[in-house]
Amino acid sequence: MTADSVKSAARAIEILEHFRVSRQPQSMTALAEALGYPVSSATGLLKTLVAGGYLNYDRVARVYFPTTKVTGLGDWIPSSLFGTGEVIHAMDDLHAETGEGIFIGSRNDVHLQYIRTRASTHALRFHTDEGSTRPITRSVAGLVLLASTPPGKLATYVRRANLATTDPTEHTTLADVTDTIEKIQAAGYGYAEDLPFPGGASLAMQLPVTVQGQPVVLGMGGVAERFRREFPRYLDALRRAVASVPAGP
Repeated sequence: MTADSVKSAARAIEILEHFRVSRQPQSMTALAEALGYPVSSATGLLKTLVAGGYLNYDRVARVYFPTTKVTGLGDWIPSSLFGTGEVIHAMDDLHAETGEGIFIGSRNDVHLQYIRTRASTHALRFHTDEGSTRPITRSVAGLVLLASTPPGKLATYVRRANLATTDPTEHTTLADVTDTIEKIQAAGYGYAEDLPFPGGASLAMQLPVTVQGQPVVLGMGGVAERFRREFPRYLDALRRAVASVPAGP
């Protein structure tokens, strides 16, 4: 595959991602400007996506919008990942009880990936995109996942997580990670403030199941001041949500 082909594939995905965020029809000019593409490149990509059935083109309004074929690309994934749905039910129950941003996270190499999210209903909140990643050592949910890592492999994860980010402020030490993990193991949950966002707080516990063979966590995040005020209730709600998921593979 040539470099141009790779670039075109990446741009096609970026176009679909842009629609996921905007959720409204877009003109070719608007798409090109929003994504910083040359008009000629945008025109060719849009024609290809229309020909493939992934975008609909309204010739009168001169705008594009995704078709249900895009939905069909991934509508099978949730059931494949989460089986009969107990994990999603636990997530939804926690969201209904707290109104905070709720997520399911898994390890993706040396990153934590937010594989499923529910947006907070509070006026003051932080937003996490579904599918986004963080260095595994720079998220309390990632540290909860590392708590089940064999001690002999922990140094490797810390070193590689540091190498994966060019931001020196996101580097950490094995001693700090080990200390945090010991506290998580003793408490049975992880809690942190100002991580990964200043002024924010996160609370997470490992679930008794795996997704695609990987351990997963159920977590919640929001404004630190609110978490401090509601901490006993939030922790109780999280524990009950985790306990509602039957142990599995």
